[in-house]
Amino acid sequence: MTKSTRPLAIPSHIEGTRTDDILSESMLTPASSSTGWANEDVTSTSLSGRGVGLKRLETEIPNEDDRPGISPSREDEADDEQDGEDNELDRSGNERYRDNPGREVEDDLEIASYSLNSYTPEEERQVVRKFDRRLTMFLAFLYLLSFLDRSNIGNARIAGLMDDLNLSSGQYEWALTAFYITYICFEWMTLMYKILPAHIYIPICVFSWGVLASMQCLVTSFWQLVFLRALIGVSEAAFSPGVPFFLSFFYKREELAFRTGMILCAAPLATSFAGSLAWFIVWVSENGPIAPWRALFLYEGFPSIIVAFIAWSYIPDGPGKAKYLTPRERKVAKLRLKAGKPKHEIKKTRFDWGEVGRTLCDPKSYLTAFMFLSCNVAFSSLPVFLPTILHDMGYSKLTSQALSAPPYLFAFVVVLVTASLSDRHRSRSFYLIILALVSSATYLTIALTGYFHSHLPTSVHILIRYACLYPAAAGFFSAITIIIAWTMDNKPAGEGKGTGMAILNIVGQCGPLIGTRLYPDTDGPWYMKGMTVCSLFMLLVAILAFSLRILLQRENRRALADAAGIASAVRETALDREEDAMLRTEERDGATERLMGPGVSKSPAAMEKTSQPRFVYII
Repeated sequence: MTKSTRPLAIPSHIEGTRTDDILSESMLTPASSSTGWANEDVTSTSLSGRGVGLKRLETEIPNEDDRPGISPSREDEADDEQDGEDNELDRSGNERYRDNPGREVEDDLEIASYSLNSYTPEEERQVVRKFDRRLTMFLAFLYLLSFLDRSNIGNARIAGLMDDLNLSSGQYEWALTAFYITYICFEWMTLMYKILPAHIYIPICVFSWGVLASMQCLVTSFWQLVFLRALIGVSEAAFSPGVPFFLSFFYKREELAFRTGMILCAAPLATSFAGSLAWFIVWVSENGPIAPWRALFLYEGFPSIIVAFIAWSYIPDGPGKAKYLTPRERKVAKLRLKAGKPKHEIKKTRFDWGEVGRTLCDPKSYLTAFMFLSCNVAFSSLPVFLPTILHDMGYSKLTSQALSAPPYLFAFVVVLVTASLSDRHRSRSFYLIILALVSSATYLTIALTGYFHSHLPTSVHILIRYACLYPAAAGFFSAITIIIAWTMDNKPAGEGKGTGMAILNIVGQCGPLIGTRLYPDTDGPWYMKGMTVCSLFMLLVAILAFSLRILLQRENRRALADAAGIASAVRETALDREEDAMLRTEERDGATERLMGPGVSKSPAAMEKTSQPRFVYII
């Protein structure tokens, strides 16, 4: 690609502005920029030998003839068509560069050299809308199936599972625990999204848990049930924890919370759907050839097997390989993500194990992980015990199945609303603290109602306990969504995001080891101990979120202070006309070193290292 130097006139509203004002406006802050990097290339742009003028800035941009997909000319359209013919597309839409295996990497680096204005906002919105409709909604459906197969054992319990297998309360708890033991042990498989093609990896996971969940209808003993539950934990650990990480391949970090919310709101939707579906299956199967609980496992597990074959040809491996995007939209999808990264991140083509090590040693990774653990105590316990809790309130089995649905439908709406507001205001801690405190308060109210039940009419304490289930469920479902998005936000590199999600899930999924043992039959019908424990853990979430907010605020102040120091050095040089004139001579490299000392190197690599930005965290 040949390049030329073209002067760009400063807009009229900036013309006449002092250079230091211009530079100060270019500093990236969480409120004014979506890249997340402070002082991106301030020094390298200003000291690269061309200086900074007061009214005109010079920058390198590609010639019109060398900008494929940018100009709407017929020649460019023909080039795009030729590219489509030259590069064979496989079943997932992946381009096979058979003649030149290194071409894909070159294309990625070439994209980074385009101007940030190479696509229009409307083009970007169109790409995001397609990803929302085609990718995120489909992943949400897969997550719904996974959560349905994970939690339907709670509905099977009151549909006859305990009686037919002669299970005690302790054995039932062990069946729940077996799932989470393997789920925790295989959390590391989140990194497989970075290594294996998603269109192959995800369908294998879906097919696996579909077969295993369906096979639960065949169990005849406690140990067979435990064995299958453990294997389901392996297959779901390979899929569910890495889904938010997979979304980061397609969305900017300020877009992640809402999309993560779209995925995770499938959990309360699945739980509510499970209640209604269980009611229907149990009602239909009461006089059927197999027991209702066996029909429940079979009918809710088998759809995952069918969907796995659809996922094979539908899920793209990356933003530039989605078959439902046009060639132009694929370029925009890749370019908009490159525009939000610093140059040293764009140029990376190998897996960065150093980033993995830095994430493992970062205390911020463990703060979000312990928040996730605390939320999971409630998240894992209520869905599998709620039908039993409602049955112990005095409702029949069928009525308990039906009444378990509305609290999760309410949680579904709250998850979407809070995730959208969190993205819009670029704030995580505020909403997380509020949600955690509300959930904690309602759990405590349920516990206190049980403690003082003798002083309340039966209809009143039942109404209070059931009404409090709504904000309690909405609180921990929404809090988990924001915790996951917050973890993804504050890791600059892909390897860091994957490692951060692995830490989050390995530590966080220890919560269900506690949560699945909070509601033994001996504590019914009030379950005061379990409700109190959930209240305390949700309070801990709020405390940890506040602590992380303070820590990130300090980090941001340090990053912006460093950026201001670099910009100050640039201003002193740019405003000195004598130094600016000397920088434009043939000996400008030597003159720069004499005027500014050894702190500025004439080496471009050293210049870029000097100007390497500091990451700005979302709080």
